[in-house]
Amino acid sequence: MKTENKLFPTEDKGGPAQPLLVVKDLKKYFPVRGGLLNREKKFVHAVDGVSFSVAKGKTLGIVGESGCGKSSTARVVARLNEPDSGSMIFDGEGVAEFGGIEFKEFRRNLQMVFQDSFASLNPRLTILDTVAYGPQVHGVSRTEALERANNLLKRVGLEPSMFGQRYPHELSGGQRQRVNIARALAFQPRLVILDEAVAALDKSVQAQVLNLLQELKVEHDLTYLFISHDLHVVHYISDEVMVMYLGQVVEKGPVEDIYGNARHPYTRALLSAVPSMDPDNRTQKSPLAGDPPNPINPPSGCRFCARCAHAEAVCESLAPKLMAVGSNTEHMVACHMNDAQSGHTQRVNFVAAQSNEEVTA
Repeated sequence: MKTENKLFPTEDKGGPAQPLLVVKDLKKYFPVRGGLLNREKKFVHAVDGVSFSVAKGKTLGIVGESGCGKSSTARVVARLNEPDSGSMIFDGEGVAEFGGIEFKEFRRNLQMVFQDSFASLNPRLTILDTVAYGPQVHGVSRTEALERANNLLKRVGLEPSMFGQRYPHELSGGQRQRVNIARALAFQPRLVILDEAVAALDKSVQAQVLNLLQELKVEHDLTYLFISHDLHVVHYISDEVMVMYLGQVVEKGPVEDIYGNARHPYTRALLSAVPSMDPDNRTQKSPLAGDPPNPINPPSGCRFCARCAHAEAVCESLAPKLMAVGSNTEHMVACHMNDAQSGHTQRVNFVAAQSNEEVTA
């Protein structure tokens, strides 16, 4: 279990049934710099009405193509970028201007591990000082901070006597990422956002870091928000998966429901692009054609309709709602084929397939 510290209280205020993080209708638009005579303001719709929750002790994986808004969502949740609108609730309390938990306390309870392990570290600080620096800023004495740093470096597989006085450029990519994980845990956080944290590592080191993350999650009672383009990694580490496309959530649910019973055409296309070792189960043609629409001026209807083989007139004119798949309230999909009232001609076959699967189950 997580160790308690008088400077870093970590009590569970709402109980295990209450989600640790609840995000509602989060939006973030980035302004686009126009020409000298272009007076019309334009914005990139990076995060456009994203809502989700993360249960305590669980891992939510976020997947999607590059530019779909995964990292932007993470940075807004971590308040590295201020949201334009929306709300966040952390363990039953609002965040910052929403009332409740103080911003400094929220930041301490939420730590982030980035993809670029080298750029995340101060080249002028030794590894030991890097891990100990944050707690000192939050009021921990240098003696206690160094002791905590030594213990964490040992736990992530870096012996302090060998690595403590080294600088970031003297370490490999996997070792630097272990330092970043230790630095995040030095704050005794409750939520850790991992933004492509293993993407830059080779497969053998990647597996070691993933196993380490799983062990630390249990030992420190952590909750993860795991962002990756690698669907194999997300399947391995996640309890739930959220699929994003052009700034919006198109499907979310338990990991086995998403991987074994994907409902959105975009999710199916992503999964079909995963390399398979079975020669009889290999993709023979590209599952998607074309590029995503312009995020500066996204379509008013379904944002995937221009690339969807099932698109009809209703898809171009009306944005689909995120709705439960049949009686499974945990599995949600934003597709007109899942809405019996949408008027999509293929909704009957879609709903029938749901019923047959429920009867079989």
